[in-house]
Amino acid sequence: MSRIVVFGAGGRAGRRVVAEAVARGHRVTAVVPDPATEQDLAGGAVALVAGDVTRADSVATVAAGHDAAISTVARLDVPSEEFYVSAAHALLDGLGQAAVGRLVLIGIGTILETAPGVRVHDAPGFPAEGRAFSLGHAAELDVLRTSDTGTDWLMIAPPPTLLDAEAERTGRYRVGADGRVLPSADGTALFSYADLAVALVDEVETPKHHRTLIAVAP
Repeated sequence: MSRIVVFGAGGRAGRRVVAEAVARGHRVTAVVPDPATEQDLAGGAVALVAGDVTRADSVATVAAGHDAAISTVARLDVPSEEFYVSAAHALLDGLGQAAVGRLVLIGIGTILETAPGVRVHDAPGFPAEGRAFSLGHAAELDVLRTSDTGTDWLMIAPPPTLLDAEAERTGRYRVGADGRVLPSADGTALFSYADLAVALVDEVETPKHHRTLIAVAP
């Protein structure tokens, strides 16, 4: 059993990560901006706390005593690059202060490459708003790659499509370790939040990829 701190625990991905980790016997600290609005998360093996992922001191406080961290955070009320760059710096600094050695983050499928040096969001006609949001994740990845940190981080990107919020957990997924979009296995299946959570917790329990971006898909 490990102690895992989950940032962004109140979102679609975060909630499934909390459930997946608890189902495997881990103790979880669920970090949200306002615990009063997420009380259903609390109880049993889950401690619900307030935290600010853009402040290293807050990250260090809530992460102290944990074995690993998972970040599923998202904000739409501030510019994407501002938020994700701030969060990346705060997570690395705060987890370093708390001596938490493993960080697994959710990326976005649009930063995956379709050809060497060409990301999904570089396609002609890609929506400007979506590209701006994707560029924030790309900037976050740049921070991770260039930081002098002792934290063993990994970014996991699902396919560059909508995720299935209703599909049940299968426990199965494919991995692409070169930062490229994985070709569709059958052309129809959407990747589920539940199986994305499986991939995230798997990389906490048994780290196989280090300081890189990987793709996952059904």
